Parts: sequence; structure tokens; C-alpha cells
Amino acid sequence: MRRLIPGFTRLKQYSFLTSMPFIIAMLQLIMFEDRVWQEPSVWIFSSLIIFVMGFFSMVGHVQYDNWVEKKYPLLSQTRQRILTKSLITVFVMTPSVYAIFLLYHVFHLFNYSIQPDHLWQGALVGLSVNVIFETLYEADFVFRRVRENTAENATLQQLSLRQEFDTLKNQVNPHFLFNCFNTLSSLIGTDKQKAVQFLDELSKVYRSLLRSNQDSLSVLSQELEFIESYFGLLKTRYGGAVKMRINIDRQYLSYLIPSLSLQLLVENAVKHNTVSKKYPLTIEIFTSGENKLVVNNNLQRKVSLSHSNGMGLQNIKAKYELLQCPGFQVMDGERNFTVVLPLIWRPAESTQNV
Repeated sequence: MRRLIPGFTRLKQYSFLTSMPFIIAMLQLIMFEDRVWQEPSVWIFSSLIIFVMGFFSMVGHVQYDNWVEKKYPLLSQTRQRILTKSLITVFVMTPSVYAIFLLYHVFHLFNYSIQPDHLWQGALVGLSVNVIFETLYEADFVFRRVRENTAENATLQQLSLRQEFDTLKNQVNPHFLFNCFNTLSSLIGTDKQKAVQFLDELSKVYRSLLRSNQDSLSVLSQELEFIESYFGLLKTRYGGAVKMRINIDRQYLSYLIPSLSLQLLVENAVKHNTVSKKYPLTIEIFTSGENKLVVNNNLQRKVSLSHSNGMGLQNIKAKYELLQCPGFQVMDGERNFTVVLPLIWRPAESTQNV
């Protein structure tokens, strides 16, 4: 149903249409008593007059209600809003009823003459209608405000999550570059040809890094392509001292993981373990049941560990927490270090919103 006038909610429109028959009947019984049943013309024409005047009264009612709701829009202001709305009886409802009586009296419509009892009886009708519908209006207003607040909180939470994701992503780039430049610096002093090859691979990897770093989540197939390019950097530096095995069930290639998770885990493995041709570091990336991606490496810890702030693992853990996606695990055993990444399934359209 289309709104009668701007400012009418559907509830107010329906309440007007349902309350008017009651108001018309009660006011006519007050004014004409038994004549209502004996003279059909009185009922028909008087009903039209009261309906028209009731409509304009309702317009004033709605305008007053809207003004009060704008003045006290917060849920914490419910008390002030209810008290101010209660004055609608004084400012709108009772004057409207009295205006009907006065109109009939002044113009002697249907030979009506106002009586003292009519005043309090009419006021009682207006008060009864006002109490019922103002209660409904206030309940409707509170419900709408709660729904709006919920939507606003959800939007703010999404913005907050996006900001935290951006912060986490911005931590990765400087960290990645710092380690790569350290590697390049060491290669320049020992093997210039390898340094040139490493720099060429680094430019390719960084282009991929910039693309993947635009989103909070990446498709697993893209992450695997990037990690293979990144592994090329490692091969340039370490040769056969580092190995990688990838075994992924094809059904999971379209699933999602936080961007750059694999790069952080592979980098973490190389950083904290001895890498040599005699004892090569083997990194395995494979899928297991229940939508899980496993990254595992054999443990051969460095005797003197470089200082670690645990940024890589904490970064990935924080991303899963922000996504409210449980299942991230870190298992530090005697021979192996294993990290389990939950694979996330989301439709393409919702992926772009993350």
C-alpha cells in the first residue's frame, strides 16, 4: 500500500484506517445517540465529515510524532520521547475532537448542540485511541532503531576489520623486502651472477606480491603460483639445499586463504632452520580432509637462532581471528614443524567484499 502522505509509516497508515471507524462510531453516538440508528443520512454524511477532519488530525499527529523522534532519536532517550509524545493528547487529539464538536455546534449540523458531557466523553475516546496507537508507534520506533544500530555496528565492524587487515598486510611488505635485500647483499659479495639472477627473480615475485596484496583473501591456486615464484628466489640462493613438495587436491584450488600466508610460512621455515646440501630443508604443502591446508617442514634448528618476534605466525593467526574462522594450528614437534591453515569457501561476489 502506498503512503497517504510523506512521513506516514505503514503502521501509522494502517492504524489510521483501522481506528477511524471506531472514532466515527463513538463520536456519533456521543453527539446523536439513538438518531444514528434512526436517521441513515446522519450516519452517512456525518461519517464523511469526521473522516476528513480525522485525516487532518492524523497529519498533525504524525508531524508531531516525527518531530519528537528527531528531537530524541537515541534509545537512551526513550523516557524523554515517551513523555513528550504523551502530550499529543493535549496538543492534537483532544483539540481535534473538540474541533469536531465545535464545527457541528456552530453550523448546527444535523441540529447538533454541544453538551458538557460530550467534552469529557470525546476526550476519553481520543485518549483511549492515543494510548493504544502511541504504544505501537513507540515500539515500532524502538525496533527500527535497534535494527539500524545493528546495521551500523556491523558496518563499523567491517571497516575496523578492513583497517586491521590493511595493517597486517602493510607489515608483510617491509618485512619481505628487508629479508630479500639482506639475501641480495650477501650474494653480491659471494656470487655476482647469482645476485643478478636473484634480482631478476625478485622483480617478478614483487610484481606478483603487489597483485596479491591488494586483497585480504586470495584464491589458493593464485597463492600456489606465487609461492612457486618465491621458491625460485630460494633456489637461486640455496640451490639443492632447499626442496619443496606440493600436493593439492584440485577441489580446493578455488578455496581461499589469507593473502601471503604461504610466503610467510616458507620464509619462516628457511629463517629458523639450517639449510645445507647435506641436510636439505624440505617444505611440504598439501591438503588434508575437512578443508585444511598443511605446511610442514623437517626440523633442523639453527644452533644460534636469529632474533624472532614471531610476526609471521602472529600475522596469519590474527587474520583468521579477524575472519572469525577457527582451525588455525601450529604444531612444533621433535622432527617436524607443522602449520594447519583452514581453507575458506566463499562465493565470488562475497570474496570481493572481504
